[in-house]
Amino acid sequence: MSPDVIPVTASGRATAGRIAEATGGRVVDPAAGVAETLRAAFRRGRPCVLVGAAGIAVRALSPLIADKSDEPPVLAVAEDGSAVVPLLGGHRGANDLARTIAAALGVAPAITTASDLRFGVALDAPPPGWTLANPGRHKEAAAALLKGASARVEGHLPWLDGSSIPRAEDGAVALVATTRRLEDRLDRLVYHPAALALGVGCERGCDPDELWNLVRATLAEAGLAPEAVACVVSLDLKADEPAVHAVASRLGVPTRFFDATRLEAETPRLANPSEVVFREVGCHGVAEGAALAAAGPEAMLAVPKNRSTRATCAVAEAPAPIDAATIGRARGLVAVVGTGPGTPDWRTPEVDALVAAADDLVGYDLYLDLLGPAAGRAARHAFPLGAEEERARFALDLAATGRNVALVSSGDPGIYAMATLVFELLDRAGRPDWRRVEVRVAPGISALQAAAARVGAPLGHDFCTVSLSDLLTPWEAIEGRLRAAAEGDFVVAFYNPVSRRRRTQLHAARAILMGHRPADTPVVLARSLGRPEETVSVTTLAELDPETVDMLTVVLVGSSATRAVPRGDGGTWVYTPRGYAGKPGSVLTFKDPT
Repeated sequence: MSPDVIPVTASGRATAGRIAEATGGRVVDPAAGVAETLRAAFRRGRPCVLVGAAGIAVRALSPLIADKSDEPPVLAVAEDGSAVVPLLGGHRGANDLARTIAAALGVAPAITTASDLRFGVALDAPPPGWTLANPGRHKEAAAALLKGASARVEGHLPWLDGSSIPRAEDGAVALVATTRRLEDRLDRLVYHPAALALGVGCERGCDPDELWNLVRATLAEAGLAPEAVACVVSLDLKADEPAVHAVASRLGVPTRFFDATRLEAETPRLANPSEVVFREVGCHGVAEGAALAAAGPEAMLAVPKNRSTRATCAVAEAPAPIDAATIGRARGLVAVVGTGPGTPDWRTPEVDALVAAADDLVGYDLYLDLLGPAAGRAARHAFPLGAEEERARFALDLAATGRNVALVSSGDPGIYAMATLVFELLDRAGRPDWRRVEVRVAPGISALQAAAARVGAPLGHDFCTVSLSDLLTPWEAIEGRLRAAAEGDFVVAFYNPVSRRRRTQLHAARAILMGHRPADTPVVLARSLGRPEETVSVTTLAELDPETVDMLTVVLVGSSATRAVPRGDGGTWVYTPRGYAGKPGSVLTFKDPT
């Protein structure tokens, strides 16, 4: 996982940029404060690089430090790049990350871990593609080697080649490489290479438990270690099959998919080719073919096709760890993310994580600009205002090729925004490849929420939202909804109140509401929320001048119960009571005698 790089001061930002470039990370602006930004990343398990004094990180994270086996890497780097210090998670990637950063900055990393210093390798932190099966034995093994014992290497552990670990055929500590399950012993560390490709197939709607039970039993009977599975692979027609993804999730590995043509090329190597399967999907074997395609031309079937009532699986073993990112393609993801009204303070951690993980960012160019450094290295695909359907189609097309796409919307993507359009396209376009894509919607703070928060609590009781744009909805329908909202005495939030060409709708809406609520009903005008040019003002329904409203303004009109309260600084609070004053015993039923 790439790190969050957090500069403490503006002078450290250049160093932060160099670190992000070297590590594939992202520079995170500590708008919420350095300590809180660092704690938030730590809680989410993200590697953290603080560009500033190490003491800041120590003080910020000390209340959160508990189990070292779960903590993410944390490093401190001097603002001028002269020192790189891994603070936490040395054997969970911090030491390796320190070496990478130090090399980019042209300095030596300040690594203090004893075994790393002595042997140049961390035995409890093997490189990507390898898993230590019995980490509980590391402490004793490392202690024995540090005291002068030798190691005997069983199998191929190429990442030890550059180390200075003493070796002997009769060494007291065994370092074993295998895809098989081995009994745990005090005198050996067992490393599993991710060299197994698990091919699966199933009927549409197969119970995930059925496929999982088949996989689990197959691996156990063959004596294979689940930790040696690199990926779960199948035919691309199964890319949206819940059972396939459930198995991958339980194993903690990615899913990858191949088209029928690619799997058919593996027919000469299949142990159980099937004409029935060929007639149905265009290849002679799904589970075996996918496993062999993933494991490569030098692989062999470790387990031929095994079956249950509605599912099949097979296992192929490669001669070296499999890099799942280089085979087949992923399912593809469209994450429809809401960035809030504009400020990073109103962007959720979920949205930040999805944006950081994206291969591609798609959106209106202004919304992409508002992401700032959070956009990271993702490819940017900017569209003009008004090209909403083109954006959504482009995002779905990209995801259908296996890309991880963030479709960026302002506010909340489900409120007059992009999420609805995505699902409408999925519903009506008749594109099976789109329907196999994973779609996630990450909510954002909506403009109406932000406007309400700025001025008090005008949405404290029943409310509704109405878009005054008649580009997609006939004005007669909008007018009917306005009358219903007026008669129901709802607080009303107006989206799209005006545009350069639409100047009459807000006038009409005001006239309708004036017929059902007092002239002094509070009205909130919130413009450019979360941006430097933000303005929020309070007027009344009688004094509302629609000509002062523009397309960047959200208009909140109170109900007959909404109240405006003068503030000591000359401003105004606005709130809509819920009726607490009527509850027996409430202090709100008594007037202040002063």
